[in-house]
Amino acid sequence: MPAKDKDNSRRRFGSIRKLPSGRIQARYRGPDGIRRDAPNTFLTEREATAWLTVIEAEILKGAWQPPEQQEIRLAVYGKRWIAERKLQPRTREAYEDLFRLHIVPILGAAPLGALTPASIRTWRSKLLANGTTEPQAVKAYSLLRAILNTAIKEDEIIRQNPCRIPGYGRYHTPERPTATVAQVLALAAQMPPRFAALVVTAAFSGARWGELVALRRADYDPANGTLRIHRKLAALKGELVFGPPKSAAGRRVVTLPAIARTALEEHLKEHVDADDEALIFTGDKGALLRTGNFRRAVKWETALKKAEMPTGFHFHDLRHTGNTLAASTGASTRELMVRMGQSSMRAALIYQHATNERDREIAEDMDKRIAKATKPKKPKKKPKRKPTAEA
Repeated sequence: MPAKDKDNSRRRFGSIRKLPSGRIQARYRGPDGIRRDAPNTFLTEREATAWLTVIEAEILKGAWQPPEQQEIRLAVYGKRWIAERKLQPRTREAYEDLFRLHIVPILGAAPLGALTPASIRTWRSKLLANGTTEPQAVKAYSLLRAILNTAIKEDEIIRQNPCRIPGYGRYHTPERPTATVAQVLALAAQMPPRFAALVVTAAFSGARWGELVALRRADYDPANGTLRIHRKLAALKGELVFGPPKSAAGRRVVTLPAIARTALEEHLKEHVDADDEALIFTGDKGALLRTGNFRRAVKWETALKKAEMPTGFHFHDLRHTGNTLAASTGASTRELMVRMGQSSMRAALIYQHATNERDREIAEDMDKRIAKATKPKKPKKKPKRKPTAEA
């Protein structure tokens, strides 16, 4: 029987042996009972021993992971991550596009264990150099960080997230323009009759585009002047699909100011079928509204100029305008969150619901401000000139 190597017989953890080439090989048995060789051989026994010491320390601290898991390619892991996540269809499509267009081409072939902050910095620099906008780069970075967080916390494939670079998860967002009440009404006046109420309702309800174009006649309560928002219409892989709001906060009942109630009720009489299921806002032939079709039908850019709207004004800025007006009534943050259908990461605020009565008070206060803004101004009287004494 061959004698054991002296070093192997004395070693507390792992073993080392000299290969015919003269280099040193280290091996150890992991917590899973599998014996593994070091990924590389060493020049000296000291180097091999130092490597084994590091591995032993990782095992004792509970920080060790099977090396083969760290070899999983990001392209494979990320695709599986998106497929297994519980996501809204629109969110899933957005994640798939971000991953396919901005992450896989540069990082997809990399093993998870090979990703480092340096490789993330290089990836981001290449994205921006190739023409990716900063907002898109930030979204891609945030998605990658979420994927790798799962690899750490749930799958225990890697120990640290390389997406820990200060400032990479944020970008400067310019303040969106806000219209005045007079500008909103001027814009509505530039719309074809079928779309005037859409502009007014968007501005004074704070509803999103997808929520507005999903509204049915049954969702408006004329007795109370309220809209029940409980679904949205979104483009998914080129098709328009009805679905639930993105979060629980999106399901809400919003009280409309009088000016919006009047506009909406006139619209219902003139342009909407009597059926409760009839959509409130549609194209000329009753077709589902897409943003592009709407912009062309109303000649949006021309209408903006004629109404003297702020530079760079988007349809979504009508919601921002309504939010600003509602905030000026003194409504609390929670009340505004409910009215706008917004949720916060803070659990204490996610499901806080304002009462219908308080929402009505907000709408009534908005009425007063709208009335004040639209009241014709009296011409200023010229001061009488005092007669001058003759010399």
